Amino acid sequence: MAVLAGCGSTPKEPESQWSAERLYAEAKEESSLGNFERAGKLYERLEGRASGTALAQQAQIERAYMLYKGGDKAQALSTLERFIKLHPTSAAVDYAFYLQGLINFNDNLGLLGSLARQDLSERDQQAARDSYQSFKQLVDQFPQSLYADDARVRMNYIVNSLAAYEVHVARYYYRRGAFVAAANRAQQVVVEFQRSPSAEEALYILAESYDKLGLNQLRDDANRVLLKNFPGTTIQTDGVGSAKKAWWQIW
Repeated sequence: MAVLAGCGSTPKEPESQWSAERLYAEAKEESSLGNFERAGKLYERLEGRASGTALAQQAQIERAYMLYKGGDKAQALSTLERFIKLHPTSAAVDYAFYLQGLINFNDNLGLLGSLARQDLSERDQQAARDSYQSFKQLVDQFPQSLYADDARVRMNYIVNSLAAYEVHVARYYYRRGAFVAAANRAQQVVVEFQRSPSAEEALYILAESYDKLGLNQLRDDANRVLLKNFPGTTIQTDGVGSAKKAWWQIW
């Protein structure tokens, strides 16, 4: 019976006998070799082994990165969210925010790269907005962080990309005669992204949409705002106050 019991037992994994330091070293080695799944499992084991220590916190952050590199972005984000909630005073919180923003940023890279092949009204920009919020929390809470400057650059890119996307959608609606929808999307750019380069075109679409809808007062108001905020604009108004721009025809 003793022999049978021995044959039926499950051999222990070798890492179950490793020290926390050995687990960390092996996880780093696996990571450097590109074995992200294996490294992630070792970090997960280390997190439990070193519970309550700074090393456990480091393991949790490293595991989130391994999940991201391994393509499991949802689990990586969940791990980072848990880290931020459990360790709000950790020295690694700034990096957690940065990695959180980076994952969503990369998930939505090329915001405009494939617009021509998609129905613009169906694209979801939530990942970009989530990325912006994570970077903003980093910059607001840790302005001197090593990751703050890069976060600011990415925030600026996100804002301009979101604004450009909204203008593309407004243009999409305008070309199909959905002038109310076009005006609404253009208005969103004017309100949310006032400093974006896309605001000029948004005001133009807004004026054109109002003109098509016969809302002359709103059209004239949009034109006044356009000329006030972009005095050097190449957009000009015709006899009825409707904005005209030469590159409109390329749409």
